[in-house]
Amino acid sequence: MIDFNQITLRVGTKVLIEDFSMQIHNKMHVGLVGKNGTGKTSLFNLILGHYEADKGNVHIQPHLQMAHVEQEIRNIDQTAFDYVLSGDAELIELRQAEHKALAANDGIAISHIHQELERIDGYRADSRAAALMTGLGFDPEDLHQPIAHFSGGWRMRLNIAKALMCRSDILLLDEPTNHLDFETVVWLENWLKGYQGILIIISHDKEFLDHTCNYILHLEQQKANLYKGNYADFQRMRAEKLILQQTMYEKNEKTKAHLENFIRRFGAKATKAKQAQSRVKALAKLADIAPVVATNEFTFSFLKPDRLPDPLLTMDNVAIGYEVGKPILNNVNLTLTPDTRLGLLGKNGEGKSTLIKAIAGQLSIENGDYTASEFLNIGYFAQHQLEYLTVTESPMWHIQMLDPLISTQEIRNFLGQFDFHGDKALESIERFSGGEKARLALAMIVYQKPNLLLLDEPTNHLDLEMREAIAMALQAFEGGVVIVSHDASLLEMCCDQFAVVRNHRVSLYDGDLESYRTQVVTERSNDEKSAAGTSTESTEAKLDFNERKNLNARLKKLERDMPKFETQMAKIEEKIAQLDDILGDSDTYLTKSHDDIQALSAQKDQYAAELSAAEEAWLMASDEIETITNQLNA
Repeated sequence: MIDFNQITLRVGTKVLIEDFSMQIHNKMHVGLVGKNGTGKTSLFNLILGHYEADKGNVHIQPHLQMAHVEQEIRNIDQTAFDYVLSGDAELIELRQAEHKALAANDGIAISHIHQELERIDGYRADSRAAALMTGLGFDPEDLHQPIAHFSGGWRMRLNIAKALMCRSDILLLDEPTNHLDFETVVWLENWLKGYQGILIIISHDKEFLDHTCNYILHLEQQKANLYKGNYADFQRMRAEKLILQQTMYEKNEKTKAHLENFIRRFGAKATKAKQAQSRVKALAKLADIAPVVATNEFTFSFLKPDRLPDPLLTMDNVAIGYEVGKPILNNVNLTLTPDTRLGLLGKNGEGKSTLIKAIAGQLSIENGDYTASEFLNIGYFAQHQLEYLTVTESPMWHIQMLDPLISTQEIRNFLGQFDFHGDKALESIERFSGGEKARLALAMIVYQKPNLLLLDEPTNHLDLEMREAIAMALQAFEGGVVIVSHDASLLEMCCDQFAVVRNHRVSLYDGDLESYRTQVVTERSNDEKSAAGTSTESTEAKLDFNERKNLNARLKKLERDMPKFETQMAKIEEKIAQLDDILGDSDTYLTKSHDDIQALSAQKDQYAAELSAAEEAWLMASDEIETITNQLNA
């Protein structure tokens, strides 16, 4: 259990959360939501012990194991598989102890270690790690690659796998779907559904929260409110709550006004003084009900394209790649029109971004025909494009670079649609958040009136409000749209057709996103089973000559010891039987003294203790024989 007791959190002088109390119990899957800057990450850091509350305290039961996704990997020479496996710290400690015990031929230590490995399901650990890596999109040949081999996005997946490998009671995930493809997000959703501990997720992905959470903790205006249900339930309940709150506030204000008016009119008249005083008391008893604070939700719209040629672009049997003679995609056939609403699906690395770049004209076409209308005007949005913004300049400067003839007031009016008001339009963007930079990049695209939008993971690092604004704007956009995204909500709202990029091909998918989701779950499940088998084979190969030699020697010794244990038990049982005969004979109590009889009883108790110890040794040896046999013959 996590117990928050009257927590107040500040950053500088700004109060993020005030007087927050709540308990989070086992099997509660909590989605932590709220606008950027409301304290979601600060609350995570408080749970992790990285921050201290300005007031109050958080208590976590000391025996609970906590896991979270690390941001860095220190040892990049370690293999990916070993790094993921290290998420189970107790397993690693036991394996190291086992290695030392085998080298020392310490039978007692080995037996104890094997019992502990059985307790933590350690003999299936390699299979679990391989299944996690497969589920997160790694190929079998990736498992034993050094971490240095992987890009930043894939290293983040390794960090997620390591966190999931931990046999945790509390799991904290901060925007886990960033850098994941749709297929991997689906796998992660299903894994988290089966998580038996406390799960707390920060995410701006509504669909992901719907599939993984049974509670939503909403941070707003220094308050934290808990709602039971998933994100869709939260939206409904919060809307109902706001309507009720506003109704009660308006009713309360009318009652106040009526009482105040009566007091003002009759308070000075002797004949009405008593009634006026009763109204004063009634007014004092009225509870203050806060009005619903109106929030300025961010919205924008795409400008109407100047021209809408049909088709906008065609690709016939096109081969696409970065190097001549090494195509990433072959035989690509696409026709894009003003009515196109196409979502690209497929694992990362299959070529979705490559296809987007080729459509945008940023890659050379090796074979086939690429035909673009002379009136084609592409708006291309990808996360890496934020790097091309000039950080020392302002939003106003960026728009001026697109159109030097536009007036300052026109720029201000335009930027105001994207929430760059007043001095914000004149500030350098160096300290802008990722979301603010994304808004500026989007504004620059909108200003150019594209008739074809190419969007490559447009929602990464954006909050829910911005995501919903993009989805609404895309639904009203009059040109063609091609989207790569792991955000199921965006895909469902904006796409009516899907294409799967796989095995160097682009194939139109005959189905909706839900049917594709079901297909992905089935495929990943089969891949995990295959990976588990591969992992077992690789574990067998890891037993070097000396380890096998030591295990075989230990096995032979245990097999020699088993008859000795059995003989020892038989001898003790015979001695106990003899004492039972003596103590069961009535003559014993006539011929022997009281002290002699007590000595016989004590001797029997000693033999019984020796028998129990011998039986325990026999059982431990038997279990160890079974374990070593499985290790050698698996």
